[in-house]
Amino acid sequence: MQEEIRDGAAAARRLVAGAGLRDVLDTGDPAAWLALDEGARADEWSFPPYVVPSWEETDGGRSLTAVLRGDGPLTEGQLALALCHRDGRIRHKALGRVAGLPTLLPLVAVRCTDWAQPVRERARKRLAEALDARTAAWLAPLVRRLGDRHRGDFALGLLGEVLRRAPGEGLTPLLASPDRPVRRFAYGLAVEEGFLSPAALARAAARDDDAVVQSLCAEAALAAVTDEDAEDVLGALLGAPGPRARSAGVTALRRLRRPEQAVGFLADRSALVRACARYVVRQYGTDPLPWYRERCAGPGDPALPPGAAVGLAECGTRADAALLWPLLDHPAPGVRARAVAGLRLLDVTDVPRMRRMLDDPAPGVVGEATLALLPSAALLPQAWLAARLAPERPRCVRVSAQRLLHAHGEVARLRAAVTLLGDADERLRTRAELTVRRALRWGARSRSGPEVAELLAEARSRLGRAPRRTGSLCCP
Repeated sequence: MQEEIRDGAAAARRLVAGAGLRDVLDTGDPAAWLALDEGARADEWSFPPYVVPSWEETDGGRSLTAVLRGDGPLTEGQLALALCHRDGRIRHKALGRVAGLPTLLPLVAVRCTDWAQPVRERARKRLAEALDARTAAWLAPLVRRLGDRHRGDFALGLLGEVLRRAPGEGLTPLLASPDRPVRRFAYGLAVEEGFLSPAALARAAARDDDAVVQSLCAEAALAAVTDEDAEDVLGALLGAPGPRARSAGVTALRRLRRPEQAVGFLADRSALVRACARYVVRQYGTDPLPWYRERCAGPGDPALPPGAAVGLAECGTRADAALLWPLLDHPAPGVRARAVAGLRLLDVTDVPRMRRMLDDPAPGVVGEATLALLPSAALLPQAWLAARLAPERPRCVRVSAQRLLHAHGEVARLRAAVTLLGDADERLRTRAELTVRRALRWGARSRSGPEVAELLAEARSRLGRAPRRTGSLCCP
């Protein structure tokens, strides 16, 4: 926030120097307007009195107060500064001069949340006079942000009223806005007013990458679905890339009495969708566990979906681990990774059999094996793990070894961190530096022994040769 205020103050100084408003800030970015509003007041002391004066007249030239009273024109930049002035009387006067200047409507919207009642009331009147469907679509990202402020409900409510009157011209662009809160607001309004058909809502749920929009549109589509558009709605939801939309479509299969379609989602890549599919088939008297066992019984099946392996663990017993162990050698990396995840869910972790997965060529498999072995990290040989920190090892293997050594104990953690000081990999190096600096700050008081002392001495020497990170809480 402080950086935004500094940017706004810099923009205000450029306006003081005579720069044009569009040259100073991106007028389509709501953050730029909010930063200007904050920054202009934060840096007001540096403005010449003839541009942003106090309320009283100043010697040596006309004050802004005199100009606002009608004694001369104001540029857009000067008027923008006046709308951000810390003196409420200046802001109030400036609002009387914004008619016919749509570029300044964002600052008028900001003033609708002003703490001073006269300023707030005049700003609300000006915004209500100027707001139409086109400007509503432009101001929506800013107004949506202002809606989270105290007194921000007026502008947000006014925006909703305008969009309700002209949904095609105003609302349609907002449904494709890159701003997620704006899309949520727009789809919420569309659902509330019934502007979109169930099929259109289902397509929106399938297309949008925001989980809130997916849930909102999917639930609304299913609530309004009829026999005529049931196929279109289900087709869009069941084929959606997002798990929220797919899970809604799978759950709807119970109400539509189509449990056979839910079987195809028992091995879905999403745990949420798999759970919904199991719920649907159980409602019609089918136990999904035999299905999972049958699918996982052929460890060499190239068509085995990865979700079947972890799905077996989600509803199976520890005895089902016998079906998962052979899948660690499956040719598909996804199946191997889900098999490791399934064994972890079943709490069946044979360290000697599992540790070889730390050298798997697939990063996903290495990551799952690391999670499975973390509780048993002490059983892994330190030297074996330390060898996997070597620069020639794949990155996923090195990250895994660092995490496991970190969980191995304080001395092993420090030894690995000193090894990685100055490493070319930023993530490994940063974590190592944090570990070492923490040890230098606190470790010498709690540890003893020649190895620790030697490691700390080496760490001091190596850190002394490297550029020091400023502002770190972990610096000694």
